[in-house]
Amino acid sequence: MKILVLGSGAREHAIITALLAETDAHDIVAAPGNAGIAQSVPVVAIDANDPEAVTSYSEDNDIELVVIGPEAPLVAGVADALRARAIPVFGPGKQAAALEGSKSFAKRIMTDADVPTGRADRAATLAEAEAILDAFGSPYVVKADGLAAGKGVLVTPSRDAAVEHAKHWLAHGSVLIEEFLDGPEVSLFFVSDGHTVLPLSPAQDYKRLADGDLGPNTGGMGAYSPLPWLSEQFGSEKAFVDEVIETIALPTVRQLAAEGTPFIGLLYCGLILTDAGIRVIEFNARFGDPETQVVLPRLVSPLSTLLLAASVGTLSEQPAPAFSDDVAVTIVVASENYPETPVIGRPLGGLEEAEEVPGVHIAHAATQVSDGRLVSSGGRVLSVVATGTSFAQARTRAYEAIEMITLEGSQHRTDIAAKVVTS
Repeated sequence: MKILVLGSGAREHAIITALLAETDAHDIVAAPGNAGIAQSVPVVAIDANDPEAVTSYSEDNDIELVVIGPEAPLVAGVADALRARAIPVFGPGKQAAALEGSKSFAKRIMTDADVPTGRADRAATLAEAEAILDAFGSPYVVKADGLAAGKGVLVTPSRDAAVEHAKHWLAHGSVLIEEFLDGPEVSLFFVSDGHTVLPLSPAQDYKRLADGDLGPNTGGMGAYSPLPWLSEQFGSEKAFVDEVIETIALPTVRQLAAEGTPFIGLLYCGLILTDAGIRVIEFNARFGDPETQVVLPRLVSPLSTLLLAASVGTLSEQPAPAFSDDVAVTIVVASENYPETPVIGRPLGGLEEAEEVPGVHIAHAATQVSDGRLVSSGGRVLSVVATGTSFAQARTRAYEAIEMITLEGSQHRTDIAAKVVTS
């Protein structure tokens, strides 16, 4: 199959790696890709956020499936343009993608679909924000209403910090102030064709920059899958997944379908397990990063079959995705001063040696070639992924590989998956 993957991060590199690992050989192209992706497949310099550019390229090159990685092309309506030309695309249209593009829209859909989530109020002015903060009380949860690259959320006991965060994002639009929910978090992906949903394996990511969940929120500093502790609380991972399907994923997809905006693509459910039950923290309209880097390496059924079936509306004919018993851990290597103003353009080294560690591969997130050298080009530079028969083995492999990588000023967490090393 001839497949175009849109995006330039570690998520897209992970998707391409999974597609290349299939028994059937695919003709894969990435746009715009990055230096690591370019080592595996051809990359083309088209604007992934331009509906006409993507559609014209797909038609001219007989693309049979377009896979949209990031959120920006979805919100820009790239999937709508492709569907208008009858090109199969994995990714929701602009209206359905508002599930991620607008926190207020997502809350309204959850309310109408009776999906369990925390209380939330939208503020358009600083005075409104302060009044809502005082009504909800500490700890405060303030979110940018629109896209914010994973950096629009602040959870803090400080009213002053909450007000400053609200003030910053109010300059870009409205903010959502939410009830604080306490408990472990779970990321669970669902492939959807607008009517049927099929679950992937749960994962947990680490949003804070530093060890011990300290420091600012980031796009994600690491992740692991599966989650052995789910069985302790729910009896089995399957029981947990089934509950999420019945109470969250299917009601959401059905509500969007009833409103004439079918969700075709990847429904990312960001969940929290509170004392009162499972609650939705947020929805995303695409594969999560870095969770994709640990979910897809464990997938043993063909990813392409799943994505195409969702794109053409035949997901109900597909069996549930199958996963290896192996575990996976990913650790993000970030640039100096990430997530504020990352220092970029610094040389990278040791990657080939790192990938010689058993079970390790590296997904490039922000790399490019400059003057013949591989250099960093963004905040989150690499995802070092390791699989193993146990978390202890996978973690050891991942951190062994990281020690071989050189990037001046780089930073990474040292506690990814530490709590499950006995599993």
